Amino acid sequence: FIFAKIASDLVPESVAGKVGKELREIRNVEEGSEDFSVQSAKDLFESFSTILTILQVFLIGIAAISLIVGGIGIMNTMYTAVLERTKEIGIMKSIGATNSNILLIFVIESGILGFVGGVIGVVLGIGFSKLVEIIAANAGYSIIKISFPVSLIFGTLLFAFVVGSLSGLVPAYKASKLQPVDALRYE
Repeated sequence: FIFAKIASDLVPESVAGKVGKELREIRNVEEGSEDFSVQSAKDLFESFSTILTILQVFLIGIAAISLIVGGIGIMNTMYTAVLERTKEIGIMKSIGATNSNILLIFVIESGILGFVGGVIGVVLGIGFSKLVEIIAANAGYSIIKISFPVSLIFGTLLFAFVVGSLSGLVPAYKASKLQPVDALRYE
């Protein structure tokens, strides 16, 4: 490896091209069959950017799978809650609760489940991020600084609530459509 620092008035890409040409002449090799490579900071940045893009796509895929699994988990939990409280639903309906009241109760409950999961995720995310920052600083890479914008945390928690609410819609709808007589008879 040879690192070169150039004058501030020169263009790094043109200097890299000239260095490559000079090395080909010294080593007596043709262009395309070099046994060396010359890179500028821009080339390194582009390589690093490509790697980060691939990593982001991979992490987005994992996050999407996690959202689906979490949504299914909330849906199952809400189905169980509806079954366990069928008699309560019947009582609420018999004393005047409307379908929309029942729907709202279960949608908000599933949203709260999603919100609690979001809080746990935010706390773990902040913890792991700070851990990486501390490990990097101890390894001599103090360039890694982690920040947590309040808007990002708020958006994450709101998104978790919305995902939870949407996951609970089907069980909540089924609960709201129960007939009071059938629900009261359920054991």
